[in-house]
Amino acid sequence: MNAATIGLSDILLVSPMLALFLVSLIPITAKVLRNNREQHPLVTLSQALIGIVIAIGLLIVFGGGGKTAFNNGLIFDGVTQWMGIIALASAGAGMVMMYENPSTTGKQFSELIFLAMSSAIGMLILVSAVDLLMVFIGLELMSLALYLMIGMSHEEKLSKEASLKYFILGSFASAIFLYGVAFIFGSTGGTNILNFMETAAELVQSSRMFLFGMTFVILGFCFKVSIFPFHAWTPDVYQGSPTPHTAFMATAVKTVSFAAFLRVIATKSLVGSDHLFDILQWLAVLTMIVGNAAAIMQNNLKRMIAYSSVAHSGYLLIGVITAGVSDSGAFGASGVIFYLLGYGLMTIGALAIASMLEKSENHIINIDDLSGFAKQRPMLALCLTVFLLSLAGIPPTLGFFGKFYLFNAAIGEGLLWLAVWGMLSSVIAVYYYLRPIVVMYMKEGNAEIAGHSLNATTVTAVVMALAIVLMGFVSGPIFAAVEASLL
Repeated sequence: MNAATIGLSDILLVSPMLALFLVSLIPITAKVLRNNREQHPLVTLSQALIGIVIAIGLLIVFGGGGKTAFNNGLIFDGVTQWMGIIALASAGAGMVMMYENPSTTGKQFSELIFLAMSSAIGMLILVSAVDLLMVFIGLELMSLALYLMIGMSHEEKLSKEASLKYFILGSFASAIFLYGVAFIFGSTGGTNILNFMETAAELVQSSRMFLFGMTFVILGFCFKVSIFPFHAWTPDVYQGSPTPHTAFMATAVKTVSFAAFLRVIATKSLVGSDHLFDILQWLAVLTMIVGNAAAIMQNNLKRMIAYSSVAHSGYLLIGVITAGVSDSGAFGASGVIFYLLGYGLMTIGALAIASMLEKSENHIINIDDLSGFAKQRPMLALCLTVFLLSLAGIPPTLGFFGKFYLFNAAIGEGLLWLAVWGMLSSVIAVYYYLRPIVVMYMKEGNAEIAGHSLNATTVTAVVMALAIVLMGFVSGPIFAAVEASLL
């Protein structure tokens, strides 16, 4: 590709990424000009949030219509718009939590926000990439910034361990992904998904090299989205990371990773290979069972949410498989996007409450520490109850409708057994989601939020809880809007 092929339309389409990059430079430039003195953290946060809002606005204006940019390396369609907006909003909420969490605020806050914004740029590349090399670039930009963010925590032991584990296993996953890309290039002569989308089903049957490549690319994504048995890093990294970073990873990173996963599966490779199709179905079932079973045994709140996140990856994989075998794919993909919207709100809200309970960077929150929380902080206890009930899929919350649309799409494509396993797994999950609620309301104790100012995190939690309840009542129109954007 040469400079002559880049036009104004390309620049406009990638303007959300450019906006994020330019805004990310403001805090660290200001710090340099102030003799390495931090500007007020609230100013830094405000600059970042303004950048996020601008990027979302540009994504809404220029991000739809199925246009491509940079020689078909990026595509801007309904998936790009919805997944990009969900990821950016989740990243913004994570930054709000960073502003008030003891592990992340204070010195080097400008650098932290710069890295978070850089990671968000990688996310936007990832949701729009249709060339596998562009997918790799997006993955690495997002992940490398995250490794540094986790390692920068003020907590001295667990965060360093989490950063190293995430780096080693993330690099391993990236290597597997890139190995698969090499085989796809060797069998098709290119790495652009659009070029072999129509012939992928036949290629999987006729070319072992292409089948091998697709398998390795899928395995790379399984690492990134915590599919069993590639999920082992998740509880350790989620627990060891600062809680705002855990929220950042569990929502924004998961969203964009599933967006890229969805684009690869949309090539209909599963239609051409019964073995690959069966293996992915069993991985979805085992992921749901293992995630929920392990979550039951956890007393640490963040580890419980981590294993819960693994189980939710299993639910989402059902939607990805459905999109990969249906004729249009729109209904399955719509279910995945809608589920990620609800999951993001629920998880950020639950982790916002956890962040508020942390009195220092070394404070570990166990479920038993919630004793008496409902008496001390009734509003926040109610918010946490809403988040947990929604994660469990109790009506009329948004989480219930997310599972309803996801399983309904699977049943529509004849994947009844997957939907049944999803429902059974959801029943198992009710136990560990109700446990913190019982502890908050039924046990005497002195659970209390940290003494420092937590106004921004409180607002975040309350807004998320209201959104979950209110959006549950208008889930039909929201789902219809998502589906219409994909047709």
